Amino acid sequence: MTTPQTPSAPQPATVPVVRLLPKANARAIRHGFPWVYANELVTDRRTRGLAPGTLARLEDENRTPMGLVAVNPNSKIIARMLDQDPEAEITQAWFETRIARALALRGQMYDQPYYRLIHAEADGLPGVIIDRFGDTCVIQPNAAWADALLETLVAALQSVTGVTNVLKNAAGRTRKLEGLDDASTTVAGTTPEGPLPVPMNGATYMADLTGGQKTGLFYDQRPNHAFAANLARNGARVLDVFAHVGGFSLAALANGASSALAVDGSAPALELAEAGAAAMGMQDRFATRQGDAFDVLTALRDEGETFDVVICDPPAFAPSRQAVEAGLRAYERVARLSAQLVVENGILGLCSCSHAADLNQFRTASVRGIGRAGRRAMLLHTGFAGADHPQLPQLAESGYLKSLFFRL
Repeated sequence: MTTPQTPSAPQPATVPVVRLLPKANARAIRHGFPWVYANELVTDRRTRGLAPGTLARLEDENRTPMGLVAVNPNSKIIARMLDQDPEAEITQAWFETRIARALALRGQMYDQPYYRLIHAEADGLPGVIIDRFGDTCVIQPNAAWADALLETLVAALQSVTGVTNVLKNAAGRTRKLEGLDDASTTVAGTTPEGPLPVPMNGATYMADLTGGQKTGLFYDQRPNHAFAANLARNGARVLDVFAHVGGFSLAALANGASSALAVDGSAPALELAEAGAAAMGMQDRFATRQGDAFDVLTALRDEGETFDVVICDPPAFAPSRQAVEAGLRAYERVARLSAQLVVENGILGLCSCSHAADLNQFRTASVRGIGRAGRRAMLLHTGFAGADHPQLPQLAESGYLKSLFFRL
């Protein structure tokens, strides 16, 4: 599919220059670190006056060119490295090269077009998330430069992938930090009339691309869903807490679990989970319970309920460094309450999507909670995000997802 070329960004001859302070770690940036923080850049009046998303040449303290960056004077991440060639031109062809490379990788891994196509810095498009749902893509342009060049990005996306429909999701904390609006819209094609069925791990998930969380579905847990489902294959009774649209529970049912209970605070999410179970013909083995997860876990304990497999996949309890201590206490509480519901020799899966709490901190909090429930555990497996969410080795934040599977 070929689309008309859209206007490109200003050419390098016209772009301003921004310069690192002597204290900045220029070597790390040359070796692939993608960000420049506000306290590392010379922020004179000219730099502060640049419009968010402006393209600029980055120079070190000795005025040696380092690459082409996108600048946002209103963000703590004041510059994002787009290309280590300072003469690069951010055209539709530039976008197409990166999207094609990402598409080739996903084509090696997945038989069907349901995956994260672009995972921000790791795929060479800083601050950009693109999830694919067959003939529809959902873009999260979470950086000012991508928001400013959205038309060119969409044209490149359609040219490379051939998708018909492209939606812009403008929700989320990251866009607020960039000073961007929260107006979501359909930027190409038509808006889906309802939730779309997504096949994954033998299950069917219903993804609400316009009213659901994030882009509509969490592809990152795909391998962890599969691992847990394999442990539930011999008729296990499964409890899926913070279930969203039934990520762990529906995969378990598809792999032979006898029953699954999905718990979430969102009624719309649980309705989508029920629709997924119905699409699989497994609605008779699937139940939901709406409510605060901590309250429901406590109630299930008081009711004397136990399960062969219990999975807890909460939202980010520690979304920032300032929230780490409180977040770890919450993860410990989840572990303590959920461990009480696992049968002897059963499985407990605990997940964290908080990049600010590292693996060691999360594991320590989880083990402490299990111990305070009076249970002993062996750690079977540590899971991370799927390969369609590649990590940039220089950027610790890209390794946000941790999943721990214990036998109690």
